[in-house]
Amino acid sequence: MKKIAILLLLTFSTLTPTFGQSWLRALSGAIKAGQAMTISDKDFADLVRQSVASMDQASKVCSSNSAYTQRLKRLTKGMTSADGIPLNFKVYQTNEVNAFACPDGSIRVYTALMDALTDSELLGVIGHEIGHVALRHSHKAWKSAMLRSAASDAIGAMSDTWASLSDSYLGGITSAALSAKHSRVHEEQADDYGYSFLKKCGKNPWAMGQAFQKLKKLSQSSSSKYDKLLYAFSSHPDFDSRISRMRSKAKRDGYTCD
Repeated sequence: MKKIAILLLLTFSTLTPTFGQSWLRALSGAIKAGQAMTISDKDFADLVRQSVASMDQASKVCSSNSAYTQRLKRLTKGMTSADGIPLNFKVYQTNEVNAFACPDGSIRVYTALMDALTDSELLGVIGHEIGHVALRHSHKAWKSAMLRSAASDAIGAMSDTWASLSDSYLGGITSAALSAKHSRVHEEQADDYGYSFLKKCGKNPWAMGQAFQKLKKLSQSSSSKYDKLLYAFSSHPDFDSRISRMRSKAKRDGYTCD
């Protein structure tokens, strides 16, 4: 395929500038899209590992003796893996209200979210994020983000391996992956996973509904620091729907919903 691609590149370079450049961009995108679709498991794992390391380096990670880190460590004690995927947890010091999961089992929780939620509510949200890992939602979202990024520009179009990607291109993939939104079905599945997760931890799973009530209230705040919370949940099932589902499940299972 690469020989054909090079021949086509040479052919299009002899065309008129505007026409040739447009085809070059389209061809480069197609080449990279093909690479994204055929990325090996090893290359994918390496790329995710590099992305997570880059995010951790660029973010303000709470120290091991931080009250936030100690709280998260206490809440996640014994949580070592999800369906065979090893888990690791860190706290980002930021006034944004969010948490996210990566396909390698990296869970990152923001301090503003921890400030807003009780232990049980926070545990439910953590269970939700672990659900995205265990159910392979994060894997699919990151793979899709790679494909979109690969097709969007010509950087590294003729690279032999994903390992040769530049730092700027890696950053673009990471940004696209983090901004990727799970489908409504995936969000509901992760909600259900978080609900069951709370039950396994001996907690009242209605805490999931309470967490959504808190997040709904924050999303209605006029403070600009919650703008990204609104964006993060813009494609999720609406809060009222999620709260109603959790209340129905909890009542059905005999739990108190206050």
